[in-house]
Amino acid sequence: MSLPAPRHLRQCKYALAAIAALAMSCPAVAQEVWFISDSTRPPLGSYVPARVINLDAAQRIEAELAALLPGDPSEAERIARLRLREGGMALQRRLQAAFQGVTDAWSLGVATVPAVVVDQRYVVYGESHVDKALARIDRYRREHP
Repeated sequence: MSLPAPRHLRQCKYALAAIAALAMSCPAVAQEVWFISDSTRPPLGSYVPARVINLDAAQRIEAELAALLPGDPSEAERIARLRLREGGMALQRRLQAAFQGVTDAWSLGVATVPAVVVDQRYVVYGESHVDKALARIDRYRREHP
């Protein structure tokens, strides 16, 4: 003869069953999601990528530094050096991140933007809506385990 389980154990069993059902109904969670594009095509959707790479970021920073420079080359150089010095470490970090993004996209072989990259392994091209791209990758993963 078995004794009835205490009430809290029954509740835990039901809660675990609900959590398991919820977990199985959700798409697989990506470990790392990158969105690679340019400044004219931002990521869309509710999912926030771990990393957003704007391939034109370095060009935009360089344009900021070169804005309204005078025609005299020596004066333009002086002003550009001043802007670089005033930008300090923050500017150096922005430039480093911009060029690192281009390098990382290139090393993955990303040839078209926008691109959603999951775990540096799966790529969906031409989709700015990150949720839709993740759904496509999840569907592919289920069909090709």
